[in-house]
Amino acid sequence: MNARFLLALALPLVACSSEDGDPSGPKTDSQYKADVTRGMHDSLLADIKALHQSATEIGKAAPEHAWDADADADAIAGMTQAWLDARAAYERTEGALAPLFPDIDGAIDARYDDFLADLGADGDQNLFDGEGVTGMHAIERILFAHSTPKSVITLEASLPGYKAAAWPETDEEALDFKQKLCATLVADSARLEKQWTPQVIDLDGAYGGLISLMNEQREKVNKAASEEEESRYAQRTMADIRDNLAGTVKIYGLFRPWLHSKDGGLTIDDDVQAAFEALDAAYSAVTGDAIPQPPADWSAEKPSEKDLATPFGELYTAVQGSVDPNVSGSAVEGMNRAAVKLGFEEFVDP
Repeated sequence: MNARFLLALALPLVACSSEDGDPSGPKTDSQYKADVTRGMHDSLLADIKALHQSATEIGKAAPEHAWDADADADAIAGMTQAWLDARAAYERTEGALAPLFPDIDGAIDARYDDFLADLGADGDQNLFDGEGVTGMHAIERILFAHSTPKSVITLEASLPGYKAAAWPETDEEALDFKQKLCATLVADSARLEKQWTPQVIDLDGAYGGLISLMNEQREKVNKAASEEEESRYAQRTMADIRDNLAGTVKIYGLFRPWLHSKDGGLTIDDDVQAAFEALDAAYSAVTGDAIPQPPADWSAEKPSEKDLATPFGELYTAVQGSVDPNVSGSAVEGMNRAAVKLGFEEFVDP
């Protein structure tokens, strides 16, 4: 198991160990809940602050004139790095935050096609004004407009309301990108930071969000075959799901001391840890930040033996077995058993 994954496993246990060995006796469920709530607030707040800071840096680096690949190379590199940092911070928090703040999650993380589905046939014909299509993927489409795979462009061009992605070609567009589109992401991330208090943390909902995110790993891999993957312009979706896993492991770790206090909890936790390790190994086997290229004739319903033997097929197989709630020993199945022990609702695959 790689060092990054070991660190992600270890940190939550340290955070929850301050009261271990309390001479007053075993903790109550209420005390464990309080420990998890404090730990979750403090742990995710660091990533929320990192998201807000990185969003701010994108806007700061953005030129106030029409972009030029040569003259603005440093600025474009700075914006790109800041976007990548913002993306990593959000993907580590997504599982717990999305169910608690669905509106903010949509504004920050909805995909282009999700926005167009709501906007209708007119779509969003102004890429830069901070209205209509917003958030990280709106900025991503613009930043990576010159390197987006042609297959992604072809797919999106068929969507009602489509507008081709482009860099700002006028000073007005550049100022709008900087002062409106980027400013909208800054405002949304600031709103998230302001609202992130212990009082809003619903442990049942947050834990369910972690399980749901693990289950969604199948969808994120499957969508790569149809060019509908998440960070498709930057070709960073593999890094997205690695960050999803790392964030889930970290927050799940906050629940572990409480789970260990339950009869059979340690055995359940061992199963969950083994499933996390298997999924981490599958993700670590992929080189780079992009999901491997799916075979041209890929079928998620009935993949061929030949296609399953490709790097994409091997990833698909590993993810299917590691997150399927109906497979004994999968991460989702184990986390569901833990949910029952902790008095939470089980996740049901929709």
